[in-house]
Amino acid sequence: MNNEKMEAILATGYGPASVLKLHQVSKPRPAPDEVLVKVITSSATTADAMMRSGKPWLARLFLGLCKPKNPIPGTGFAGYVAEIGSKVRRFQVGDRVFGETTLGFGTNAEYLTLKASGVLLPLPETLGFSEAATFCDGHLTAYNYLKRLGQVKLGDQVLINGASGSLGTAAVQIARHLGAEVTGVCSGKNAGLVKSLGASHVVDYTQEDFTRLDKQYDLIFDTLGKRSFAACKRILTKNGRYYSPVMKIPLLVQMLYTRYFSSRKAVFEATGMLSDEQLRSLLAEVLELQQAGKLRTVIDRQYPLVRLSEAHQYIDSGHKKGNLLIINSDDFTSFQSNSILKQQTT
Repeated sequence: MNNEKMEAILATGYGPASVLKLHQVSKPRPAPDEVLVKVITSSATTADAMMRSGKPWLARLFLGLCKPKNPIPGTGFAGYVAEIGSKVRRFQVGDRVFGETTLGFGTNAEYLTLKASGVLLPLPETLGFSEAATFCDGHLTAYNYLKRLGQVKLGDQVLINGASGSLGTAAVQIARHLGAEVTGVCSGKNAGLVKSLGASHVVDYTQEDFTRLDKQYDLIFDTLGKRSFAACKRILTKNGRYYSPVMKIPLLVQMLYTRYFSSRKAVFEATGMLSDEQLRSLLAEVLELQQAGKLRTVIDRQYPLVRLSEAHQYIDSGHKKGNLLIINSDDFTSFQSNSILKQQTT
């Protein structure tokens, strides 16, 4: 019987950020094919906030009808292996790792368990815990939409709505890397950031409606799901595509309609529902970009685990830019210092 305890944030139900409370819960033990990870850092994302709210209602079919099936939120993490199951060969105790738990959630806690064959990669010495914890939200999702689904290529015209968020800041860099001419939509105060990431043009949504622009795009990536395919259709090229990672019933209807009756397509895909093998492969490709200096992580704020509710309130305010980092362990500072020291001596 496991009598050890750990601190974790639990969602007591669906609702505002106040449903997130710190609790003492049983520390998990790894199954034979699992690893136990000591979580140093995790993330708080717009997707986390949407799932916490239980909206759209359709998502509850996967998350739990009345309350979350997995009450500990969070999907992105970085840490080290604290224990391994008897059948695990890929990792050893003490290995630095990072990854994504997808629909397993559970990263806003001191420890988590996941399959060694899951979305789990060794953490390079040149990548800190801060960046690694937020890697799988913005970077991985944006890469999936732009490279795998959108097949963005040299010369494409790409517009990114929500260009200063975690998805947007990654998408601007990835689209530019793939050879596209990028237009970013954000508030005027974030225009400098978005341009510094590679956008050729920036539209201030507080001053101008991008759907009324006198220009057409091969791909529109609406990271926020704020504008519909119908509103964006006018500025899509003949075979243009509208992508959004935000699941809404109208978008699903538009997907079905455009699949058969329109050369312009509306597309939604839940990146987290891809197979672990697919996600690991995509994550490895994204890591190569980062290690080559072609992709950087923008971190807006950081919060200790106990203040996760405040992080969610900030997300709900709509003013977040880049990523929010959650510090799960008191060891964070020493681990970061050791990582920096190793980088300087290699």
